[in-house]
Amino acid sequence: MPIISELYTYPIKSLGGISLQNTYLDKFGLTMDRRFMLIDSHNKFMSQREIPELALFRLKFEQSGFTVEHMNHKNQEIIINIKTEQADKELNVQIWDDNVVAESTSNDIDNWFSDMLHTKVRLVQMPDRGIRQVDTRYAPEGTMTAFSDGFPILLISQASLDDLNDKLLANDTPKITMDRFRPNIVVSHTAAFEEDTWQNFQINGIKFTCAKPCARCIVTTINQQTAIAGKEPLKTLATYRKFENKVLFGQNITFEFSTNMLSRMLSVGQEIKR
Repeated sequence: MPIISELYTYPIKSLGGISLQNTYLDKFGLTMDRRFMLIDSHNKFMSQREIPELALFRLKFEQSGFTVEHMNHKNQEIIINIKTEQADKELNVQIWDDNVVAESTSNDIDNWFSDMLHTKVRLVQMPDRGIRQVDTRYAPEGTMTAFSDGFPILLISQASLDDLNDKLLANDTPKITMDRFRPNIVVSHTAAFEEDTWQNFQINGIKFTCAKPCARCIVTTINQQTAIAGKEPLKTLATYRKFENKVLFGQNITFEFSTNMLSRMLSVGQEIKR
C-alpha cells in the first residue's frame, strides 16, 4: 500500500522548503505552506523564474516562527516571527491572475531581503482571514490556497522520480533530486506515475482529490543547491510526459478541510487508502 515517505512545507514562496515528520492541514494546505511571498515594486509576486537565487535561501522553524539564511551569507540570518511580524497595513498583491489582500511584515525584513538580493523587494503574508479561491474548474467553491501557484498541495511519487532518473542516467545525465519539483507530499510503494490514475483517496481519514496534473516550468531546471539553471529535466520529460504542449509531473491535490485538529494531521509513514 502507498505510504507518505516525505513531507515538505515552503513558508516563503519559491524559497527553500522544510522537511517534516508531522504536520497539520489548515484551510490553505499544509501548515505555513506558502503563507509568505516576496513582491516587487508593483506588488507582483516574485519567484525563481525571475530570480533563481531564491533557491539559495534556507528556512528553519523556531518556536515563534522561522529563521531564514542565505547559503552564501550564513552569518546574517533573520528571524520571521509569525505573530508579531504581522502588521496592520494591508495591500493588494498580484499572484498570476489573482489579486488578493495580504499584510506587510516589517521594513527591517524587507531591507534584509533587498540587501541579500540586490533589488528592492517586500515580504508579505497571507493572513488567516485571507481568501484565495482555487480555480473552480477543478475544485469546489470554498477551496482555498495561499500563495501557491494554484493548488493547496502537490503530490509526487518517488517511483516517478526514479523513472525519470533512470532515463537521465541512460543519456549520461546526472540524476536530480526531488527538490527540483517542490512537492508537499512524496509517496512510496507505488508504480511510476501511478498517481496519474488516482482520483479520490484518503490519508488519516482525510479525503483528498486529484484536481489536475501539474504542468512544470523552468524552475525544475534550477539546481536548488547552486541556483544554476540547465536544460534538464524538462528536456527529457518532454520526450515522454508532454501532453497538449505541457510537461506534466506530479498531481495538484485538494482536500476536505476539517476543524478537528487531530483529524487533519499528516505524518511520514501514513498509508494512502484508495
